Amino acid sequence: MLNNLIVESNLSLPTQDNLPCDDGVPMETERHKKQMDLLVYSLEPWLIQHPQGGYVGGNMFVYYSFKQIRQQDFKGPDVFVVLDVPHGERKSWVVWEEGKTPDLIIELLSESTAKEDKTKKKLIYQNQLKVAEYFWFDPFNPDDWAGFRLSGNRYEAIPLESDRFVSQQLGLILVRWQGIYKGVETTWLRWATLAGDLLLLPEEAEQQRAQIAQQQAQVAEQRVKSVEQQLEVETQRAKTAEQRAQTAETEIAHLKALLAAKAK
Repeated sequence: MLNNLIVESNLSLPTQDNLPCDDGVPMETERHKKQMDLLVYSLEPWLIQHPQGGYVGGNMFVYYSFKQIRQQDFKGPDVFVVLDVPHGERKSWVVWEEGKTPDLIIELLSESTAKEDKTKKKLIYQNQLKVAEYFWFDPFNPDDWAGFRLSGNRYEAIPLESDRFVSQQLGLILVRWQGIYKGVETTWLRWATLAGDLLLLPEEAEQQRAQIAQQQAQVAEQRVKSVEQQLEVETQRAKTAEQRAQTAETEIAHLKALLAAKAK
């Protein structure tokens, strides 16, 4: 990919600090923004733990050629993932500065972008960026989702496996999840492990830790109560045994007194 860039000898390579990073155009809908956030923020903690590092960006310009700059075509994918790169904040993704193109891209379809996402952008990701895996998903029509994997120079459709798409690049799966995110209950696109466990958002992970801590506290409290009840039972048994011993001693003393009286 990098070798295909047209570089003029008298032109210095621009960096992310020299290139526009915002076109002032918001995402199609609030649902699209929430869907992007859900994918980005749930993957970030996983990438931090990834041995070779990685980066996930959302609604960010991806610069891959000087022709793109000259034509002021600065559009970027809704979500993209790059493995084996350092963590850190970026204004935009500049291929010749970073050294590689995205490994995976997700486009969130809308009425105004679906045709371009399924045709023009798909060809750009296939032929120019050589993105290994490409997925699309419609937040308002979750049945409209698809995945493609680069095989040679062409994309081949990724088959659904148990209603999920497997990403070989990440070793994760993309699933449709019915739930509530930021007050909206709908079908969301989410990351999950190959075992089917969702990659949690930081707030979900914190809530899970709090629930586990609460459950552990409840178990500990129940154990304390159980021990206290056992001690109470043992104490009651000891009192009963002591009462029996006292009764036996009294009876023995009474019998001895009777025997002594008869002996006289």
